[in-house]
Amino acid sequence: MAGIKTIHFHYIAAKPILLVPDVTGTAMNVLIVYAHPEPSSLNGALKDFSVEHLRRAGHDVIVSDLYAMRWKAAIDGEDFLNRDPDRPLRVEAASKSAYEAGAQAADIAEEQRKLRWADALILQFPLWWFSMPAILKGWVDRVYACGLAYGVGEHSDRRWGERYGEGSFKGKRAMLVVTAGGWQEHYAERGINGRMSDLLFPIHHGVLYYPGFDVLPPFVIYRTGKLDDARYQAELAALGARLDELWTTAPIPYRMQNGGDYEIPQMQLKPGLSAGRYGLDIHLADNPV
Repeated sequence: MAGIKTIHFHYIAAKPILLVPDVTGTAMNVLIVYAHPEPSSLNGALKDFSVEHLRRAGHDVIVSDLYAMRWKAAIDGEDFLNRDPDRPLRVEAASKSAYEAGAQAADIAEEQRKLRWADALILQFPLWWFSMPAILKGWVDRVYACGLAYGVGEHSDRRWGERYGEGSFKGKRAMLVVTAGGWQEHYAERGINGRMSDLLFPIHHGVLYYPGFDVLPPFVIYRTGKLDDARYQAELAALGARLDELWTTAPIPYRMQNGGDYEIPQMQLKPGLSAGRYGLDIHLADNPV
């Protein structure tokens, strides 16, 4: 962290280039859920840049700064205001009951309001121990209520709920902005850390695609501890371009659960599909539109 903070003073001194955002599209609502404890960090600078860039392009932006909000990450019985405290806590049932009754904790209901408002969701975080920080996972755990993000739709031998390409957030877009201390090569096909696409799969395919988001390729900055001003400015330019294309970038072509590619209710990919591909890549469409 000390190295990043030292560099950030250089960010302030060498003020970021003023990029001209694309203002030709329709104004949209963007929710940024941001998870980093230090405002003067690289992540803090990237978040501030994104907010300014999107607003200058005419979009409305809300930021949920989880550390600044002192977000409660642990889900517990206090989240469900209509729960009988004398009975064992069954989270799924309690979540569904509280969501349907409008009896959730106020902070949960407010984040759900932001999600419903948003046309696009950006999750921004440093990659810590190969995943998102615990506070952001806690945001997902608590905000993704049963009846909102899961437990939606018909469950039968023909359909297994509205999920993986369907669901409450269908029609919305989502993108990750991620920083990593390791080299890009460390996260490549033969890199020791594993492919970045595999590490992010539980977030892309699970947290985002499961409840219906169109999931865009992530924006990842590597070797953050060795980021000089020239590369910082280049990364800002690249991030600005990605933000301008938030509504035109082709999403990751995941297969829809109820689109005919999976056996239901076994949820196994049908024989003959994804021939020659292995691992998590089998869940990418053979012929993306």
